[in-house]
Amino acid sequence: MHDRGQLANIVTYSSLLDALFNIKQHDKALMLFNQMKESGIDPDIYTYSILLDGLCKSGRLQNAKEIFQDLFIKGYRPNVRTYTIMINGLCKEGLLHEALALMTKMEDNGCLPDAVTYETIIRALFGNGENDKAEKLLREMISRGLLQG
Repeated sequence: MHDRGQLANIVTYSSLLDALFNIKQHDKALMLFNQMKESGIDPDIYTYSILLDGLCKSGRLQNAKEIFQDLFIKGYRPNVRTYTIMINGLCKEGLLHEALALMTKMEDNGCLPDAVTYETIIRALFGNGENDKAEKLLREMISRGLLQG
């Protein structure tokens, strides 16, 4: 793009990052992310969400957790999608207690879980045989009006 006189912007980088993760070019995606930052384009929460999702799906949960923690240090406020991505990544690795703790932290930080957040954890809890916890969250979800009972 640069050789054609066009400068890449945050939308271009985010789209390319998402595409690279989707075609399982994880290392290229990480290189692109670093290139974006080196070129002076600061990632936004949407771009970080793409990065975190790609890392979680590629089995790099530890990297995702480190980057997620850095968001707070850098002054970013994760949104419901960003939290849900991390919660899903934790659930996929069987770290259900960490996922539940993150959902609590999410609310403490003023970001309310949505139906997708609840469904992610509820499905993982049921899948792990933790039916009582799953049913408790299901009742909470209904009481918040996120699911019609």
